[in-house]
Order: sequence, then structure tokens, then C-alpha cells
Amino acid sequence: MRQLVASAGLVIAGELSARRERPDASFYLGSGKVEELSSLIRDGGAGVAVFDVPLSPAQQRNLERALNVPVLDRELLILEIFAQRAKSSEGKLQVEVAQLEHLATRLVRGWTHLERQRGGLGKTGGPGEKQIELDRRLITVRVKRLRERLKALGRQRRTQRRARARHDVFSVSLVGYTNAGKSTLFNALTHAGSYAADKLFATLDTTSRRCFVGDDLEVVLSDTVGFIRGLPHQLVDAFKSTLEESVEADLLLHVVDASSPARDAQMAEVDRVLAEIGAADVPRLVVFNKIDRLERAAAAERDACGTIRAVFLSAATGQGVGFLREAIAERVQAARAAAAEPRQSPGVPLPATASAISAHK
Repeated sequence: MRQLVASAGLVIAGELSARRERPDASFYLGSGKVEELSSLIRDGGAGVAVFDVPLSPAQQRNLERALNVPVLDRELLILEIFAQRAKSSEGKLQVEVAQLEHLATRLVRGWTHLERQRGGLGKTGGPGEKQIELDRRLITVRVKRLRERLKALGRQRRTQRRARARHDVFSVSLVGYTNAGKSTLFNALTHAGSYAADKLFATLDTTSRRCFVGDDLEVVLSDTVGFIRGLPHQLVDAFKSTLEESVEADLLLHVVDASSPARDAQMAEVDRVLAEIGAADVPRLVVFNKIDRLERAAAAERDACGTIRAVFLSAATGQGVGFLREAIAERVQAARAAAAEPRQSPGVPLPATASAISAHK
């Protein structure tokens, strides 16, 4: 949570922890903790309160009234970071869709100061359209237009993937928890010079580059958006067209921050999101990054069949990147060998050999 706050450009003025058996319906926290938090905000001069949990619209509204500062829950904070990071037109459209859909859930009782936007016509006219109904309709219309534009961009992306498939290009996608070092590894493999920083969600826009992993072996490597615990469903849904790069890939490189104390939990979260977007069955290679922080030697771990199933490397120093190129080359050669094998249709016998025909005669 501290990393999220820092990535949003905020400075932490104070922290408050609380433990409850169940959330309070009105404030999520108990009334005593709300008073304690209010005092902490005044003493620290804080201008916003950030909660590491999803808040209901009523809880957020009640907290803002009690604390006299804007309140961000975990989902809204992630949306704010995405809005700051989006650079491409597609990324901005995806973030705006997610923000509008999140806002639509916050309109309930949000306009109690304006009962109606306009009245009916004449003395016998109806009550008119309520402000909340008007806002919902405007949001719905805007989201529909944005989704149509995203569909058009998605069709362009699918056309590019089909063109790569026609040319028999092996596609590889980098996936993993945010700030695991995917963009740094992408630059180490492709020399693309893409933006990489030690912050959450430094990459939102998918970037694809050609990459040589052997003398005559070339792949297309794609850098994708990182995952995180509690990623808002609106974002997953809005970024579906971008995440399709992972679903359609021939190989996923699951980049893991080997130095993180929450490594196992982060890997499980990535697996969950991949299953949610339909990429659970895509072949995968685990890449344990940042071994320079552990003072561990680079290595390639093989399974019982002798195939590399995990690589330990440092994308920042380049240590062990050669093992990763070797592992990708193995997968490419295996895919080409499988494609070259003759396929037998179900129920259709293979052609008889000449000796078999002579024996039969």
C-alpha cells in the first residue's frame, strides 16, 4: 500500500491500522477509530485519506463527511495511478472506461441536494428526469462510445496478430506482478529503450518488438501491464483487448521479483488473473528476476525431461539473460518440430508402406 501511495505521487503523513471482525456498515471502521483518524489527519496536515480496502459508496461518502477530506479506497487509488500512467490513445480510453464504470456505482444518493434536474411540461406533466438518472444515462452513452472505439483498436491488434501467425512468428508475452522488472527485462532482450522505473504500473501500454534468441531464431516479445492484488474488475474488463496479447501468445514469461518477501502470494495472484482472462493453459516459463539483490548466481532449472522450466537472472545487470534466451530458443525449436510432424486425422489410417502392400498382395 505504501508503494501504491508513493506511485500516485502522494506523501504519507501518518498511518493507522485497525482490526475488526466485520466492517462497519456506515464507516467500515468503528466510530472510535474514525475519531482517531480524524485527529491524525488534523495533526499531520493530510489532504486525503487512503484506505487499503474497497469501500462501498455509502462508506466513502460518510467517511468524507466525518473526516472533511477526500477519501480514496484501494480500487480508486489504482484507477488514479492508471490515469496518470496512460500514454497511448488506447490506454487512455481503457482507463476512462474503468473510471466511468467505477463512478457509475458511486451515484447512488450522491445528488440528494438536487432532487430533479428539470420539471415536467405544463401543469399535468410528469415529475421530470432526476439528476442521478441523467448522469447514469450520460455515463452509459459515453462508455458505449468508448467501447466501440476500443473494439476498433482491438480488431487492429487482432489483424496484426494474424499477420504474425501467417508468417509463422513465435510470440512471447511478459506477464507478472507489477514492478517485477518486466520492462527492464524487455529492454535487456530487445534493446528497445522502453520506459522502466522502480514504481508500480510504470507500463500500461503493450509494446511489441522483434527479438533474436539464436542464430536463426526470431520471436516477437510483448511487454504487458502488470497485475496486483485487488485489481479492480473494471480495469481487467477494460484492458481485455490489451491482455489478449497474453491469451494469444505461444509462450508466457512469468516474471517474478525473487527478492520480494511476498513472492509466493504475488505468483498466486498472477495465476488467478491469467485464469480470469483465459490464459491459464498457455505454456509458461518462470523467470525469477532481481537475483542481484539476493547475491544468488544465475542459473537455469530443468525438469525431468531436461527442458528449462525456470531461469534465475538479473535484468538490471544482464546476469543470466543468456539462460533465458536459451530457454526461449528451446521452446521455439520444440514448437517448430511439433508443427513439422505429420498429423493423422481421427479414424483415417496412415498410408501403407510399399513392403506392406507387397505382402498384402
